[in-house]
This record gives sequence, structure tokens and C-alpha cells, in this order.
Amino acid sequence: MTPYPFSSKRAPVYRDVPDEQWNNWRWQLTHRLNSVDDFAQVIQLTESERQALQASDLFRVDITPYFVSLIDPDDPDDPVRKQVIPTADEIQPFTGMMEDSLAEDRHSPVPGLVHRYPDRVLMLVTTQCASYCRYCTRSRIVGDPTATFSRAEFEMQLDYLRHTPQVRDVLLSGGDPLTLAPKLLDELLRRLREIPHIEIIRIGSRVPVFLPMRVTDELCDTLQKYHPLWMNIHVNHPNEITAELAQACDRLTRAGIPLGNQSVLLAGVNDCVNVQRQLVHDLVRIRVRPYYLYQCDLVAGAGHFRTPVAKGVEIIEGLRGHTSGYAVPTYVVDAPGGGGKIPVMPNYLISMSDHKIALRNYEGYVTAYEEPVVYQPHDAQHCKYCQSKQAEPGQSGVLGLLEGEQMFIKPEGFDELHNRGGGMHRLRENAEKWNPLGIGPGTKKKAGPSPE
Repeated sequence: MTPYPFSSKRAPVYRDVPDEQWNNWRWQLTHRLNSVDDFAQVIQLTESERQALQASDLFRVDITPYFVSLIDPDDPDDPVRKQVIPTADEIQPFTGMMEDSLAEDRHSPVPGLVHRYPDRVLMLVTTQCASYCRYCTRSRIVGDPTATFSRAEFEMQLDYLRHTPQVRDVLLSGGDPLTLAPKLLDELLRRLREIPHIEIIRIGSRVPVFLPMRVTDELCDTLQKYHPLWMNIHVNHPNEITAELAQACDRLTRAGIPLGNQSVLLAGVNDCVNVQRQLVHDLVRIRVRPYYLYQCDLVAGAGHFRTPVAKGVEIIEGLRGHTSGYAVPTYVVDAPGGGGKIPVMPNYLISMSDHKIALRNYEGYVTAYEEPVVYQPHDAQHCKYCQSKQAEPGQSGVLGLLEGEQMFIKPEGFDELHNRGGGMHRLRENAEKWNPLGIGPGTKKKAGPSPE
């Protein structure tokens, strides 16, 4: 394995634990810390932390000995500590707070299967994690053994997928799929691979970060049977990147699994351009590509982690052009109410005319790009890819406007409002008058809705 400049850490209380036990993922899980007495052996708890740990309705706390060892015991503002040890701030409500801020349950045709986008689904397979992030967007179910998914619900998920041919990409998440019993994980992957129209399987996991010992040769052998398989891990701060994580990622990439990273923008943890730049540099050194930087969700308990969206734009401004393009994640706001991921970035397009656009780069260098005088539009009517596309009705969005599928997108109740209570009369009889003529490349004439 390539030598990486990352170290290993072990809290003093674990110095006498034999390596055979320390490196056993099952030992790590059975020795997780979750109480005031547990943490007092490793760090000096603040009064706020003590208050939170003794609260009756606290989101679950469990931290592996490995991950708690990454905390600086003398720093109450340690960025690793803030992510996993609760404080009294979690108990405080805030404006906009929701239980299910992404409306995942509303987009679930069967329990645990979220079909939000046209060609891909999120498949929740467990509510358990190796450790629990204090800003968890699924804290409504995650960590609760009684909320986990049953064998019958797995069957419902698989049956839905078998009968929904537009789904080509399945993301396994939860909870954390890599905490599943090895035989169950293998079975789920095998049964997904038996569905002909599923092209890609993805896994979202923080196990390599919380519990790198779980990434064994046996696990990698299991995963590589089901290629093409991709994985996103979850690292928020450079202090989480250790020799153990580097080794785990090395095993996964050698098994042919492309790795990405999803991080969350967190106040007091990584809301700093220079921290983020170090993070993405360290990630690409261990062959993990920065994928998403999420704005913190409006989920209960996470109010104190939230930053203005402008902070995320500032961070992207400090990455794009200042480092390699493949080290720059996409900054997204996962829209409250279930709108999905919306990318947000600095504005590099300054202005435009009928033949030029004005652009600026990361340094403030401004240039003009000359548009072509003659351009033959793509002939969608004779393109086999355009003709074979299977767009989900109602989900083509702005692209549908550009491709001539429709001429407008209306707010809910728009037609009813502008009827002003009137009924059908002679000037409303011909609904075709509100349909675009449909002239031009790529346009498709469709019958529009009646205004009634």
C-alpha cells in the first residue's frame, strides 16, 4: 500500500487493549461509548455535554473507541468532538425545524424506498450506524432499533424495483448498510443484481470513517461481486483522515470501487475555506473524490450547526480555481419539502449579448467568449437517444421547456385561480388556443390542459 502521511491514534484508556481486539470491528461495536461515565474516561465533559447526555429524549449516542480516540481531550471545540458528542444546543428548537425536512417519507411508495428522482431510488436498509452524527437528517428513525426495516419491507422494496423499469440506479443507505449482518448485505446486493434494469448500485456509508476495521478483505470480496458498485463515504474534517481510513479506502479502491465523499457544512467544524481546502486535498490523496458539500438540513437538533448559505458559496469560491477541479465538491441545498438537491455556486457568468458572453474566473479576470454566428441545432427527431428517452411525466422541469415539451410551468392552482370562479363560455371552449404551435427542432406538440 502507498505510504500516506496520516497517523493512528488511540486514547490512553485503550493503550492496553490488544491489537487483535482493537482491530476487530465487532469488539469496537460492543465497546461503544454512550454515557457520562464512558466519556469521562476519555475527555473532560463540559456542563452542556453532561446536560445533553442526561436528557431523556436525546437522539441516540454511540461512539466507537476508535473514533473517540480522534478527539483532542483538552479542546472543548474539537471538530470531531462536536460531530458526535451532544450538547444542550440540541434541545433548542429553531425556526424552520422539521422532523422529516426532506419529505422522504412522502416520496416513499413503500416503507424505506424513496423514489424522488426519475431514474434512481434511495433504499433504506437499516436504522443502525457504527456511530451517530448529531446533525443526522434521519434522526426521526436512525438509531431506533424498533424503527428498522423488516424482511417483509425488504420484499416490498424489491418488488417495487422489479416493477419499475425506469429505475437504473439504487443507493443503499439508512442508517449505514455496512453495519448489516454480512449474509444479509450479500443477499440484498445479490437480489438487486438479479433485476435486469438496475445498472448501478451505490452505497452511502460512514463505516470506513467510524469503523475502518469493518472494511476487511472479506467485505471487499463480497462487494466486488456486484459491480458496477460505487460508494460514497462521509468525512467532514481533516482530523478524521487517519492511517486506518487510508488503509480502508485503499482496500475498497483495489476492489474496483470508486469512492466519493459527502460532507456537511457545519458551524464550528468545517465552516472555513482553509479547513475545506485541506480536507479535499487529503481526500484525493487517499483516492476519494469530493462529491457533495451539503448545506445542513433543517432537522431537529441541528440548529446550532447551521451556517448561512453564503458561507458555502464563499468556500466554493475559495476552492474553484484555487485547487484541482476534481477536488472541488458540488455545494448543494437539499431542498426542504422534498425538492431534491439544488446546486449553489458563485456566479461566473457576468453578462451576455446576442453574440458574446462575459465571464470571470476565480482571480477576477474577465473575458469575452464569442458565440458562433451559425449554429445548426441538434436534430432531436432523428436522434435515437432522444427518441428512446423515457421521461417521467411531470419531472422534465426546465429541460422540458428548453426541449419544447411544454411552454410553461404553472404553480399549483394557477388555472383555477385565474378562472375567477367563472364557468365554461364561448371564449373558453377551444383549449387548443393555449397550446404552443410546436414549430422547430426538438419541439413536440402536446395537448395542453383545459383551463377548467
